[in-house]
Amino acid sequence: MAVSGRSILTRFLAPAVDSSSSVTRGGAAALAGLRVLAGLLWLYNVAWKQPPDFGESSGSGLYGYTSGAVDYPVFPPYSWVVEQVVLPNFTAFGWMVLVVETGLAVLLLTGTQVRLAALVGVGQSLAIGLSVAQTPGEWPWAYWMMIGIHVVLLFTPSGRVAAVDSVRAEAADGRGPAAARRVLLGWGVLIAVSGVVALVLAANDDPLTSTGSQLGGPDLSVSLGSYNVLGAALLVVVAALMLAASRGQRAAALAAAVVAGLAAVSLWVQLSRTDVWLGGSNTSAAFFCCAAVVSVATAGQLSQQSTVEGATRHGAA
Repeated sequence: MAVSGRSILTRFLAPAVDSSSSVTRGGAAALAGLRVLAGLLWLYNVAWKQPPDFGESSGSGLYGYTSGAVDYPVFPPYSWVVEQVVLPNFTAFGWMVLVVETGLAVLLLTGTQVRLAALVGVGQSLAIGLSVAQTPGEWPWAYWMMIGIHVVLLFTPSGRVAAVDSVRAEAADGRGPAAARRVLLGWGVLIAVSGVVALVLAANDDPLTSTGSQLGGPDLSVSLGSYNVLGAALLVVVAALMLAASRGQRAAALAAAVVAGLAAVSLWVQLSRTDVWLGGSNTSAAFFCCAAVVSVATAGQLSQQSTVEGATRHGAA
């Protein structure tokens, strides 16, 4: 039987849950852990993609790594494309990389459109490998493993646990509101803890310092971003709104999405300058984006819950 392009696209956009598969709950949790691990990889590595020129003026940063495709070719036709197309238009390329890798971090960590993210992750991992795999000091197997991880996420139910995809799937069975509250509660707790820890770390700093305390372990290449006191307080505000939303308050979910979204945008606008109001990085912006995506994705289900509860009360009266 022929498979249409539409059916393939539909499969990639469908929730990565496959509840009818033989994968056990424990197996689905392990796959979710792998998804989160891949998301943390992208989350950490967006930090050094620095606008406005992404290292072009100094020959370092993203520009330095990308030019490795020319200096140490892995696949000559790809090296030609980098030399003739990418490097002469590097600012646009740098923003494209930042957007793509931020999207990968956000979608994988939140479990949103996991299969689509995994497909993009395969392509991005391949592009990175073709750029730097032959550069001295690099380990080519790292990029084979990155490709392999995303292939696994592409074809398995890695969005069944702790994911927006699970909310989308359970909505079809009428369980969307309960699933939405669980995801909001989990993310609300995570962001609340992150905000409190960030406040403690930044307590002795200037509240508006442009480089806040980093939340995570840089030596282990794991981070949820950096925040000054203002940025940390904003995390706490977003967390409070998400926790309120987990009790069925749709307005709180929408408010959390707006606050987190504006925080992310402000960071991206300011990162090309010297003063960063929230003391953050691209990683911080991506973390705020995670909160915005979860809040927006679940708000619709909370609205349905309110409608059902209103109808129930009306019927009882």
